[in-house]
Amino acid sequence: MASIQKPLINDPFNYRTTADKIMKHINLHGKNVIVTGGYSGIGLKVVTKLSKAGAHVIVPARSVQKAEKVLHRLSNIDVYQLDLMDSNSIENFGNKINQNKIAIDLLICNAGIMFAPLRRDSRGNESQLSTNYLGHFELVSVLYSALKLSKNARVILVTSRSQSWNGIDFNDPNFETKEYDSRMAYAQSKVADILFAVELDKRVRKDHIRAFAVHPGLVPGTNLGRFMIHDSHVLSNLYSLILNRFGASRLFSWKNKIMSLMHENKEYDYIKNVNQGAASILWAATSHLLDGMGGVFIEDCNVGILVPSDSKSKFGVRPWSVDSILAQRLWFLGEKIAGIRFEP
Repeated sequence: MASIQKPLINDPFNYRTTADKIMKHINLHGKNVIVTGGYSGIGLKVVTKLSKAGAHVIVPARSVQKAEKVLHRLSNIDVYQLDLMDSNSIENFGNKINQNKIAIDLLICNAGIMFAPLRRDSRGNESQLSTNYLGHFELVSVLYSALKLSKNARVILVTSRSQSWNGIDFNDPNFETKEYDSRMAYAQSKVADILFAVELDKRVRKDHIRAFAVHPGLVPGTNLGRFMIHDSHVLSNLYSLILNRFGASRLFSWKNKIMSLMHENKEYDYIKNVNQGAASILWAATSHLLDGMGGVFIEDCNVGILVPSDSKSKFGVRPWSVDSILAQRLWFLGEKIAGIRFEP
């Protein structure tokens, strides 16, 4: 894995790149795309750009009415019901796609929750692991035949910087014996997304399907932060307006840079707006520079670097997130706690 986790030297993009620039010359007419979490935040920007590029975009949603209200101005959009914490709902969604013999060219697994209080799905799985990883694991399994029909499909798993905090506790992934920690649970679910991409790519590349894990960057003011204590719907909307409409993300980034320099740190937290956050996802979904590749961690519109476990860097992917043995182990764990068999 370490050998392929290297930035592409001929990639013209970086952390400042916007979704507008990524999609400038992309034509997706005739392509079918599914984007989970596609009616708010980064997901909405991704769906908007894919739709404008000519793709037929299917947006699964727990509340179809809510999603349709947001997406009604866009063309080529269908909204289907889906709850990622409900196996029956996932199966019903997959059946709708498979019955219509729709070839899925892109599956972007963007939906997620962060720092949620302890909740469990009907099988007893912790909600962040269930939503962020397990639901998408099941979704890919039921859509496998549709992805195979494409003959050139990509699966994108959206992850997070939290993958650098801790790995997966294979002995107690659902916090059945240890005290629940929402940050640890979130990080575990996002590590799982990367490991899933690693193992999925290995198993399905024979069917011309490739998988990638993407960290979009730090994008405050989206619905992802709804469980944070200091957050509220009103404050979140105001923060989003300031960052995205008035371009304040650059000011926050400069403030962080100055503070870092004052403390003699070379790295700093550069804040992205939604347009920039969507860029890495869309790059992973459409870039020809990734043809023939897969199973890698992506950030800032490039393949990320592999850093040591004890690295203090804010960037790069940790070994426990891309280890092939851990990826295979997670696959079997996913089958066990989902109660399914996924054998491409």
